[in-house]
Formats: sequence, structure tokens, C-alpha cells
Amino acid sequence: YFCCEDEGVGRIVGCGKGNQRKLGRAKGGKERVTNIPFLQNVLDNSQFLNGTVDTQFIDENPDLFNMKLSQNRAQKLLLYLGHVMVNGAPTPLPIKAQLPALDPIIPDIPLGEPPSGFRDVLLQSGPEEFAKAVREHPSLLLMDTTFRDAHQSLLATRVRTHDLKAISPFLAHHFSKLFGLENWGGATFDVAMRFLYECPWRRLQELRALIPNIPFMMLLRGANAVGYTNYPDNAVYRFCEMAKENGMDIFRVFDSLNYLPNMTLGMEAAGQAGGVVEASISYTGDITDTSRTKYNLQYYIELADELVHAGTHILGIKDMAGLLKPEAARILVDALRQRFPDLPIHVHSHDTAGAGVASMLAAAEAGADIVDVAVDPMSGMTSQPSMGAMVACTKRTRLDTGLDLHKVFEYADYWEAARQLYAPFDCTATMKSGNADVYENEIPGGQYTNLHFQAHSMGLGHKFKAVKKAYIEANKLLGDLIKVTPSSKIVGDLAQFMVQNNLTKEEVEERAEELSFPLSVVEFFQGAIGIPHEGYPEPLRSKVELERGKTLHIKALALGDLNKNGQREVFFELNGQLRSVLVKDCTAMKEFHFHPKAQKDILGQVGAPMPGNVIELNVKEGEQVERGQPLCIISAMKMETIVNAPVSGMIRKLPISQGMHLEVDDLILEIE
Repeated sequence: YFCCEDEGVGRIVGCGKGNQRKLGRAKGGKERVTNIPFLQNVLDNSQFLNGTVDTQFIDENPDLFNMKLSQNRAQKLLLYLGHVMVNGAPTPLPIKAQLPALDPIIPDIPLGEPPSGFRDVLLQSGPEEFAKAVREHPSLLLMDTTFRDAHQSLLATRVRTHDLKAISPFLAHHFSKLFGLENWGGATFDVAMRFLYECPWRRLQELRALIPNIPFMMLLRGANAVGYTNYPDNAVYRFCEMAKENGMDIFRVFDSLNYLPNMTLGMEAAGQAGGVVEASISYTGDITDTSRTKYNLQYYIELADELVHAGTHILGIKDMAGLLKPEAARILVDALRQRFPDLPIHVHSHDTAGAGVASMLAAAEAGADIVDVAVDPMSGMTSQPSMGAMVACTKRTRLDTGLDLHKVFEYADYWEAARQLYAPFDCTATMKSGNADVYENEIPGGQYTNLHFQAHSMGLGHKFKAVKKAYIEANKLLGDLIKVTPSSKIVGDLAQFMVQNNLTKEEVEERAEELSFPLSVVEFFQGAIGIPHEGYPEPLRSKVELERGKTLHIKALALGDLNKNGQREVFFELNGQLRSVLVKDCTAMKEFHFHPKAQKDILGQVGAPMPGNVIELNVKEGEQVERGQPLCIISAMKMETIVNAPVSGMIRKLPISQGMHLEVDDLILEIE
């Protein structure tokens, strides 16, 4: 027996055969009961382990006092899990959906190594020969977006690495004929860290280990990389190097404005890292409509010339809103095929209007080598066209994909169950179908669902039709932009701002100098994301200026009653031991707070233009302010709005503070 006593707390007795086992058990018990790092150092000391200690032991080992504080990771994990059990996921949700008690069934996976695929060609021959092999392939190739853009469009990018890994070996064995698997970049990097608490690099590494034979593709936003602002050149170069080192193969490079300097930076960074470069043209408008001359066929041909001259291995067409109608797809792909007969052409679209499969078939007939699809339960609406439909429609034709339709069905069965696990994030909570009005509002697929949820979160759900109409007007105010992250966010922010403040396009133009525009709109006119095609529009332009991890076995047991402090005790079983944590019940602790409203007929009273949190307060009571001076910044759902002083004068009343939540028309301050 070995006894370890901490005076005033308790005694731990470790029993076993031999010193090592006794000490090990005492050490493990101490870790779970006390928080005294000194005893930990004693139990780790080699002299103590050998049993040769005397009264001089502490004097001879001063390093015993170099105490490493416990990180208490298990307790922190329990606290997080308890918080989720009491208050739900720590992220805004459209609904509190009841999750089904099911485990997605993983189809049978053959023993042995998966068959060779296009990645073997890439590893053996390099990017140029890889592109040549793709171009010489006799039939249509598919790229699966299920692991990235599909769940970004339908499930708010919330799919965990765990659920992707579970089906990965099945993909490797039965889908080796895919051109590639899009599984990284875009919003996944941000969401993995901010909401899923995962490492995006580890996701890439783990998927690569499970799928060695299918090329991986990522979405690279040119100079934005995987962020929402322009980064220094060296950061983009190093990012691409690390992505390639960790398993990435193909870099789909685009820019939200088709701004060539931003695109060439991403292309050079990806190429220098050793990746396959796919420069993608962001498609907007309608080339079949001769009255729309800004983004006509000639515009796309000239842009493609520049990208081919810059050295792209594959030419991509990125139709982020699903605007590429079948006839437009035929015309555009045919023109590009005739101009670049030796270059692979890859078409990406969304199925918001429901014509996605027809458009992809038209593109393939016109000469596209690759089209994007998503597995059936993760397809349609604002996601990509159906994989099963494309495989079935091309069967026994010259475009036959070579994929086994029954394996597609098994793949679909897994995702039909897995999707239900993400019910609180599913776009179908607030949106029941796609809509052909996308041909008018041109809202990108991923943004369409986000905007729908955002409108509901800001109390504008009943006005979503007005939001879509305002999106059209906002786009015109901004000069008819190419709309994809981050430019689409600018249009969306302005649209919601217009609806929230009951502004028409004409009123925005007339009152531009006095309006507190969303920060993204102001930064756009400052050139923060690049220069749009044909420049900035008037009159708005001139008016707006650790160590090794531990395995923890955790079982949730029960939720306690609400105590007088507004807390609930959450009970767990941790590695066989009963543990509990106190968690604040946010719903129960909510207090009713009646904030004064701004009187619109009083010129000096400034009200909140939208619901949100005060993230920056620039003035104080008694301060003299000038008309147009920034007073504060309000943030809601990633949209930041600067509130400016409508008149000059002295601040007489300031009932807000930084961090305070405001509703529409809540009084911010009063100017005398």
C-alpha cells in the first residue's frame, strides 16, 4: 500500500503489486481528487520511485517546487457539455429541433487498399500531366461537394469531422473514379474553429489518411485565402504551402469581383506550393439576355484569356447562385472549349431554381470535362445538383461517369441519416424549397439560406420577400456586383439595412450622406476587397466615404433543478466516477429590461437602426459632437453598422453602454 495524505482534504490509498503500480494508482487518484502540484512532482521523482528517500529528500530535490498547475481539462470539458445540455449549442439557431436517436449506418467496406484514382496520376506525374489526363478522359467526370459546399449551403457548415471520417473509407473504395472531393476551404476553416471547436488542419490530415486515392479540392478566395479580408502576400503563400503539405491537391481560386490582381496572387501561391491551379470565373447575370451588356459573353472570354495566360491548369466556371441556365451553359462552355481545346473545363453551380441537373448536362454536352454534384440527400435547393440524377442520366451514353448507381444509393443512405443529426442548423427549418426568383435577385446559394435565417433572427422573417427585393435594389446601388463571399455579404448587409429602415433605392441615394451604412458597405467603397468591374457606381461612390491528449469516458446522467442563483447542477459519469458541474441557465436568468425608445419626431434623439449589440462606444455624456460624427457601432449576425450623429450639439443623455443589447429604435443617446 502507498498512502498519500493532503491535510484538511483527505487521504488516498494506492494498492497494487510493486511500487510502480501502487504509485501509479495513487497518482491517478490524486489527479482526480486534489489540486496540489507538489505531490505530483513527488510521485514523478525518480529517486522517490526507487524507494531511496530519507529526511534530506526535499532538500536534495529543489525541483519539486517547480510546480506545474493542473489544466483541469476534464472539468472544463464537463462544464462545456453541461452548458450545451442546459442552454443548447453556443451558436445562434433558427430552431430548437429535437434530435433523433439514431446512428447513421456505415455501408460495408472491402478489406485491403482502395483502388487507384486520379490522385495517383497527380502524385506520379505532377499538375500538368494530371490536367492532361483529365482532358483526355473519354467521359464526364464528377466532383463531389458533399464534404464542403453542400453542407455549407444546407447545414450552415456545421458538419463535424467525425461524421466525414465515418464515411470516408467507403468513398475511397467505391468512388475512385471521381475527379475529386471538395472538402476544405471556403467557410469551413472559420466555422471549424469558431463553432465546432475543431482544428481545420487536423480535419484535412485525417481525411487524407482515409482517402489516399481521390484528389482533394479546396476553395481559395484569392487574396482573401479562407478569410473575409485581404491578407498580406506572404500569408497567402505560406497558407497554400501548409495546405499542400497537409494533403490538399487542387486549389479552386476565385475572387468575389473577378479582380485579376487578387486572383493571380492566389494562383501563384497555389502553383508555387505544388498544387493544381483551377482559376475560376465567377458567373453572374445572363449571357442569353442581350440587353445586359456588363457581364456578356465577351467579358467572360476576355477574363478566361487572362487566367489561361496566368498559367491555370484547369479553367473553372463558378456559378455560385445557380444563374447558369441550360442554354447559357451551352453557349459559354462551347465558346471556351473552342478557344481552349486542350484545357480542362470545370463547371460549378447551385440548384436554387431547380434547373441544376439540366444545366450540368448542357455544359457536359457542350464540352465541360467536370461538373459538381452532391450526394442526393445533401443536394438540391441551395446546394449542388444531385449526384444520383447525374449518374443515372448519363448511364449508357458517351458521358457515362462510370460510377455504380447502387453505391451512390448506399452513400445517400448514410447522409440521409447523418443530416438529421444537424436538424437545428438545417435550412429546411425556415425554408422549404428553392425558388426560381433567384434569376432576378441573384442571391448566391450559401448566402440564400444564411440570409433567410438572418432575416428571421433579426425579426424580419415575415419580410423576407422584401429582403429579396431590397437585395436587387442594393445590388443596383452598388453597381451590379458579382455576388459571392465577401461581396455578396456587402449586398446582403445593405439590403437588410434598407428593409430595417424602410428605405427605397431612391431614398438611399438622396440621403447617403446622413445614413449610418453597415461597415462592410463603407469598407467596400474604400477598396478593401478590390475594384469592381467598371469601377464604383455613382451617386453612391461620392457620398460614402497542447500536450498529448487524454481519453475521457463521459456519460451524461441528469440535469438538476434550478437553484436560487439561476444555476442547474449537471451530473456526469467521468471515467467511472460521479462528477457534477454547476451551469448557469441563461433562459431562466433572463431579466426583462425596458429601454427607452427614440422619438422619431425629436431631431436630437438617436435610435438603434437594427437589433444588435453595442460593440464600440465612441462618445460620453456631456461631450460636444458634430453632425456625421461616429457615435457607436452596433453588430448583429456579422453585420456591423456605424451610427452617426444626425445633428451637431451636446450629448445630454446616454443610456447605453458597450456590450448592451438593443432592439430597433431603442434610444442610443440624445443630442441637445
